[in-house]
Amino acid sequence: MPGCGSAADGGRGTRSAPQAASKDGMMDVLSGLGSMGHSLLGYVIPFLFVLTLVVFFHELGHFWVARRAGVRVLTFSLGFGPELFGFNDRHGTRWRLAAIPLGGFVKFYGDEDAASTPDPVKLAQMSPAERRQSFFYQPLRWRAAIVAAGPVANFILAIVIFAFVFMVFGRQVSSPRVDQVAPSSAAERAGFKAGDLILTIDGTPVESFSDMQRIVGSSAGSPLTFKVDRGGAPVELSATPEMREVKDAFGNVHRMGMLGISRSLAAADVVTRRYGPVEAVAMGAQETWFVVARTFDYLGGLISGRESPDQLGGPIRIAQVSGQVATFGFGALLSLAAVLSVSIGLLNLFPIPLLDGGHLLFYAVEAVRGHPLSPRAQDIGFRIGLAIVLMLMVFATWNDVVHIATM
Repeated sequence: MPGCGSAADGGRGTRSAPQAASKDGMMDVLSGLGSMGHSLLGYVIPFLFVLTLVVFFHELGHFWVARRAGVRVLTFSLGFGPELFGFNDRHGTRWRLAAIPLGGFVKFYGDEDAASTPDPVKLAQMSPAERRQSFFYQPLRWRAAIVAAGPVANFILAIVIFAFVFMVFGRQVSSPRVDQVAPSSAAERAGFKAGDLILTIDGTPVESFSDMQRIVGSSAGSPLTFKVDRGGAPVELSATPEMREVKDAFGNVHRMGMLGISRSLAAADVVTRRYGPVEAVAMGAQETWFVVARTFDYLGGLISGRESPDQLGGPIRIAQVSGQVATFGFGALLSLAAVLSVSIGLLNLFPIPLLDGGHLLFYAVEAVRGHPLSPRAQDIGFRIGLAIVLMLMVFATWNDVVHIATM
């Protein structure tokens, strides 16, 4: 009879269908929450690793040069907001880890805030000995060096990381040999054939398929001259890459120039190479320069209308990409950190007040005029810079939300 226990279930009674469904539904919810938590950690941990590494070395650049100049450093902070934990070193600097891990700052003696805006009251009350320890009263060359040291540290970090990856993990190199030509593509119209080995593009030697992709990817709409080896005979071809939207393995959309050819995956055409220290450092510098050049090419494309602003990403996109790249291994995550380091270093050099480049712009004006801008003029500049930075952050975050919603 329904509701009565049997010998098999120990007299506890059987579950009705609604009870079973309810329990199964709860298990699905708990399982979903567990998967979400695991997925969240998969994004958060790589994101924090990449961003903390890049920010730490950026601020370390400011800190190191400031110490060399005799400037007293009050705070070295990773993150903003309330302090989670910290300590004071023997020089009196407070090293702190803050609750909002989206940047960091170094605060110098005489600064009013983390943006290194001067405190007029404190500056006026300083003794000669205290002035020698303040950032504001340093000679112009030292102030410029301290400010520029952050972005420079980012570029050095990128070169070191790239070199480390090339030495330890190596680089998979695919021969620039054509495997297939897509019908009705730019490559087919140009006369490419399966088996063609690309030697140069506009006179630049091509050693791998990746080299070819980089040149073609940033040359949409621009005619390129290719020299290829076709069965031992040299052939010259002219092709104009077409701008296409391409989805990667994670569903992210990228706009780039494409010819319509695929690489050869034959064993003879794919090798993994590791490099010695000298060659690895040289290649690290080349990779760093490539990121810089590609960034300026993208900005030029934005101005001319060739590129779309929806490619600009913020913290959400960085976190997403960090989690995705981490699935390929630690070497890939380090490479992402190097790319991000170059991007942050370059961004900070833009002549926007509040950023390092804005400070350098003020120092350039000071060098020309022979004396600094008035406090009011600097204050107005910092307010304008803050507005620009906030607008960029809002725009980038909006792009991130739209990007995730449309995936």
